Amino acid sequence: MTPVLAPAVSVPLLDLRKQYATIREEILRATADVYESQHFILGPRVEAFEKAVAAFVGTKHAIGMSSGTDAQLAVMMALGVGPGDDVVTSPYSFFSTAGAVARLGARPVFVDIEPETFNLDAARLEKAITPKTKLIQPVHLYGQCADMDPIREIAGRKGIPVLEDACQSLGAGYKGARAGALGESAAFSFFPSKNLGGFGDGGMVTTSDGELAAILRAMRMHGETSRYHHKFVGGNFRLDALQAAILHVKLPHLDGWARARRRNAAEIENLYLAAGGRAYEEGGLRFPREAAGREHVFNQFVVRVGKGRRDALKKYLESRQIGSAIYYPVPLHLQECFASLGGRPGDCPEAERAANETLAVPVFPELTGEQKATLASTLSEFSRQA
Repeated sequence: MTPVLAPAVSVPLLDLRKQYATIREEILRATADVYESQHFILGPRVEAFEKAVAAFVGTKHAIGMSSGTDAQLAVMMALGVGPGDDVVTSPYSFFSTAGAVARLGARPVFVDIEPETFNLDAARLEKAITPKTKLIQPVHLYGQCADMDPIREIAGRKGIPVLEDACQSLGAGYKGARAGALGESAAFSFFPSKNLGGFGDGGMVTTSDGELAAILRAMRMHGETSRYHHKFVGGNFRLDALQAAILHVKLPHLDGWARARRRNAAEIENLYLAAGGRAYEEGGLRFPREAAGREHVFNQFVVRVGKGRRDALKKYLESRQIGSAIYYPVPLHLQECFASLGGRPGDCPEAERAANETLAVPVFPELTGEQKATLASTLSEFSRQA
């Protein structure tokens, strides 16, 4: 491939400094209040943020957690997931999806994904369920909800609770409802790169089950039900007041940021096509599609690259000072730490194909018109060299 000169405009995968500049004064006021109070663990700021998230999602309860991973882990602990249990989930996700299961001594059971949405294929779900299945954990990957109606129908018929792994999808829609209100519970992450990102780690569980919410509030305090009285063993899963204050400032902006991401995704695709970008089948790109009844919030803007050219595209973008990332290069059933589960190449062919073909490119809300044009034209240039 012929080397190319870097463009005058660089395009980072994500630039959080631009977002911060728009809300800097609000953030500084909120954090200064926390400093003055010297109340850093739980407390009124966490409670206020929890109420705001519950209202945003459409559930009765929201329980702040120390990370998205700990949110998943706490729910599984509250439901009694442990040795001898199976948790059915997706093989194409961030590691915590299956890691939390394994930490409790349970077995992750992987169901292959839909090629269009990258989410668990509901048509394959029922065959994976056995008498050992304790939980179903669909993933709303990249900002688009899994197909929850058939998942809930199967789960309800089998009497199995559903935990939404919604860590990447706060604000995403499914048939008029929000991610986080589609199962018995849901886990969210506020890692800085998320659409609603903190200044460090943070997470949340949403649920309308009052009994589960009470258990989770104790679970995040080592199972403490009253001061130094522990009904069960929990963990230190608390959300910091500083993170809650920052996130509460950001929450009212979330829907607007999501709309900007959607506009950017559409504009980049249109510019790519207008510049003569080739189709996936010709070695070019396939852009993400929003499934019927969904509202995609594009936490990541993930394209497919045809004819085994994904890694070449990544290098090409790097040479032009354009950011990109591979999410995820090894599907979970083929991770070395899960070798004892007996997963083999070919077990989940769609997840394996996605791991070899997908690349995330910039879509953050503050992209300039020049940056979008640069990205689209560079993608088009690459595709025409197929």
